[in-house]
Amino acid sequence: MKLSKVGPTTSKGAFTLIELLVVIAIIAVLASLILGISGYVQEKAGNSRAEVEIKALENAIEAYKLDNGAYPQQANGSTDDSTKVLVQELAAKPIKDTPPRKPYMEIPPKMLSTYRASTPKSTDELLSADAYLIDPFGNPYHYQSPGDNSRNGTNFFDLWSYGKNTQKNQGNPAAWIKNW
Repeated sequence: MKLSKVGPTTSKGAFTLIELLVVIAIIAVLASLILGISGYVQEKAGNSRAEVEIKALENAIEAYKLDNGAYPQQANGSTDDSTKVLVQELAAKPIKDTPPRKPYMEIPPKMLSTYRASTPKSTDELLSADAYLIDPFGNPYHYQSPGDNSRNGTNFFDLWSYGKNTQKNQGNPAAWIKNW
């Protein structure tokens, strides 16, 4: 005689709602950790790139001084366009000068910006469009010659970026990416 089971049968191949919610919560926590870390890594990479760009500009400015006897002098204007003189004096492609100027640095297009509504396409167009230098975060670099006498070191010019958080770092020189 066969005995039959009476009562509910259980399925062993399915997940319960609570198990699914736990898995979704774990995935959400891991995703938020990864996004937070990637933002930090991107900021560190941008800071490192800015340090390298400032060092390259510093070397080009020193080479300019060796040939010309003085550092490039910026016009009296806003600090946002204080690097226009560096673009004009250091650019690898002289801008219609007679005699042509010696190139001190090839400035990549990603370091150049203009105040124009339409962005020039080529490096030559950027150089002739009164361009200024921007850091990896899209904010302008700043240049001052002669440098601030109250700073330590032997720099006769100052070159700096406020970094990613321009508004927050503007009054905090310790957070700047700088040549001094």
